[in-house]
Amino acid sequence: MKRHLRLVLSIVILLATIGAFVYYLSHHTYLLAQLAHTPPMLIVVLLVLYAIFFLALVLLMRASLDFFGKRMGTQENFLLSAYSSLVNFFGPGQSGPAVRGAYLKKRHGLRVKDYIFTTLLYYGFYAIISAFFLFVGSRPWWQTVGVIIVVGAASAVVIQKFAKKSRIGEQGVGLTPRHFINIFLATALQCVVQVAIYFAELHTINHHISLAQTITYTGAANFALFVALTPGAIGIRESFLLFTQHLHHIDSANIVSANLIDRAAYVLFLGLLFVIVLSLHAKDKLKLSQIKSTEEQA
Repeated sequence: MKRHLRLVLSIVILLATIGAFVYYLSHHTYLLAQLAHTPPMLIVVLLVLYAIFFLALVLLMRASLDFFGKRMGTQENFLLSAYSSLVNFFGPGQSGPAVRGAYLKKRHGLRVKDYIFTTLLYYGFYAIISAFFLFVGSRPWWQTVGVIIVVGAASAVVIQKFAKKSRIGEQGVGLTPRHFINIFLATALQCVVQVAIYFAELHTINHHISLAQTITYTGAANFALFVALTPGAIGIRESFLLFTQHLHHIDSANIVSANLIDRAAYVLFLGLLFVIVLSLHAKDKLKLSQIKSTEEQA
């Protein structure tokens, strides 16, 4: 029942967002002309940046497995990361992590609780970096430090409680600072690439938008991950960006234009990823049909 409710809610939000976009563009027709003249080179740049963004996901998968002494081949990692990214965007809610968790349990003997632990670490680091981005260029330094401490402490409490309850580290696995650093570095790479992506989009639309504004903008956009009920957090991310305009000072017209370009570029990237996955027969090589039942239970 809960899954059906989330699906219905995501569809409602998605339709409402599409309706809002159509309404906004119908009253700001100049944006359509602006978007029609989007430089082709911008799309190329965005595809390259999204490729680096995807590389960060591959590195994160590798770091998560290494955390518990597991190994995965490069091709297998690529195919699983690609397939789960496609499922995560086009499937209901956050379907990608469920696919990865079920696969890693079936193929590599990684406990679901262990996978959840490394995912919580990722979310914790992601929240800390995003909070830093959100406040570093818009608020006094002491407020930035205070927010990072609060977010970091809250993340640490959640992760520590889960680790204790799930007996993480009691399976004969030696956890070292290197394990945590690797996950942090993969997360940081992802966040930095997001800044580059948004800066390329915003600066093309409006040359007066600064890097500092973009960093704050990225921090706000990133927090949409935690309530991503729709594909790619469509509607959620835009709402976060509009509600935080007093921090990044980027007007709604630029936000709408940048997000339309971003969505188009990301869907194009996923399309290319789909072609690669299909040509490499990812579903057969990963034997995903055998873990379908496990995925549904997850």
